[in-house]
Amino acid sequence: MGDLSDIDDPLALEQQVCFALSVAARGVVAVYRPLLEPMGLTHPQYLVMLALWQHAPLSVRELSRLLQLDPGTLSPLLKRLEAIGYLRRERDPADERSLAVTLTPKGQALRSQAQRIPPAIVERLGMPIEDLKRLHATLTDVIEAARQASKAPPASHGAE
Repeated sequence: MGDLSDIDDPLALEQQVCFALSVAARGVVAVYRPLLEPMGLTHPQYLVMLALWQHAPLSVRELSRLLQLDPGTLSPLLKRLEAIGYLRRERDPADERSLAVTLTPKGQALRSQAQRIPPAIVERLGMPIEDLKRLHATLTDVIEAARQASKAPPASHGAE
C-alpha cells in the first residue's frame, strides 16, 4: 500500500484513470488469450469476428466505425482472418469503391465455438455478472465522454 500523502498528488500513478484502464485492459485480454488461441484468433481478431457474426456482411468502412479502429489498423486484421479462411473481402457490387467483408462457412461455424467464451470469461474473472454489467455501462459512459472531449476545442489557459 502506498503512502497516504500520495492520495492528494494529482500525478500519482495509482490515481490515474488512464493507468487503471490500461492495466485492466491488458489483464482482461490476457484472460481471453488461452480461450482464443485454440480458435487461431488474437483478441483484436476476435473483436472483428464478433462484429461480423452480429452484422455481416459489412463494408470495411462500417466495420471500422463499429470497432472504432482506423482502416490502417483494421486492414492487417482482415488480411490475416482472410488468410486463415474465416472471411472474404470482395468489391461491393453496389459500390465498386467499397470492400464488402463476408464470413466464410468456416468463419460462420466458428461462432458456435465462440459462444463458450463469454461465460468462461465471467467464470475466470470470478466477479458477479451485475458488477461486470455495471462496469460495462460505466466504461461506455467513459468512451462517450472521451469522444466528446476529443471533439471539444482545447481550454484556454492564458489570459485573454
